[in-house]
Amino acid sequence: MTKRREALKNILMPVTSAEFSTENPKVQRQRPQVASGALQSMNEAISGLSKEAEELRKALADGSKIVEIEPDFIDGSFVKDRLDDYEGEEFSSLVESIRANGQAVPVLVRSNPQRDGRYQLAFGHRRVAALRTLGLRVKAVVREMSDEELVIAQGNENLERKDLSFIERALFALRLEERGMSRSVIMSTFGTSSKGVLSEMIGLARRLPITLVEAIGPAPGFGRPRWVALADMLEARPKADWRSLANSSDFKMLTSVDRFEAVLKLLKDNPAQPETASELWAPADKSVRVSMKQGQNALIMSFKSKDGNTFGAWISSNLDSLYEAFRKSERTGTGD
Repeated sequence: MTKRREALKNILMPVTSAEFSTENPKVQRQRPQVASGALQSMNEAISGLSKEAEELRKALADGSKIVEIEPDFIDGSFVKDRLDDYEGEEFSSLVESIRANGQAVPVLVRSNPQRDGRYQLAFGHRRVAALRTLGLRVKAVVREMSDEELVIAQGNENLERKDLSFIERALFALRLEERGMSRSVIMSTFGTSSKGVLSEMIGLARRLPITLVEAIGPAPGFGRPRWVALADMLEARPKADWRSLANSSDFKMLTSVDRFEAVLKLLKDNPAQPETASELWAPADKSVRVSMKQGQNALIMSFKSKDGNTFGAWISSNLDSLYEAFRKSERTGTGD
């Protein structure tokens, strides 16, 4: 157990070891029994340990309760931030640590605004998954939070732990933006004030097919340059059949890093498409002619003939709905 976990365990012990009521067999609520002086000492001790501890300290200071909840009554955050399914050596180590030492640090939840009688996680997803595996109740701090406050707490935990890969952070930022979160809120989840860095992450995530990223997984250790190179090669080789590769049983048996390398090799083995210009579409009356020029890093469409300008302007004014239709086809796998 790390010093950080041990310190938090000792700090929270006076709270978590109190008597629990039996109002609900699924949720055992604790009666607050911490004197004001003890709470002050707790606040002082927790301060500076971590962003996660700070969230817990605030919740306790606000009178939030620590409860024990059946894991099946806890839902994940409304925005997914991980690409793995809680498998592998690190997760197994966490399960064994909790089996041997118990849950040292509570998770943070709110009442699920969409499902009565259930809770929604801000942070502690791996702990809940481990406790579910062990068949144990989850110690949780229940705090009222808005959507914005929840994702900021969720992002700050990941920032503190530094265990999300680059592509997981980029997809998390994109998902937050697609749900209508402001850039200021998204930047708060990453602890950054750089709009440029955030824009680059979101822009890169938009260039990558989500189905491919999910098939590859988190690819720990691979940063922005490797994913930019992959995006460039995908755009230069639109006919490369990465879908068949990603759906193969051999591919799924590989580690995430090896899956990334396998896709990269497939793309390298396929020649890049030269820039070509061809007529793409025209209506029966030939009032519009649409041609397309595709190069390594760009696709250019031209609108000609009598209605070319007005048709092109109409498409420009409807890009939001067209893009949403495109994203939907990517998510459902109906796009080409």
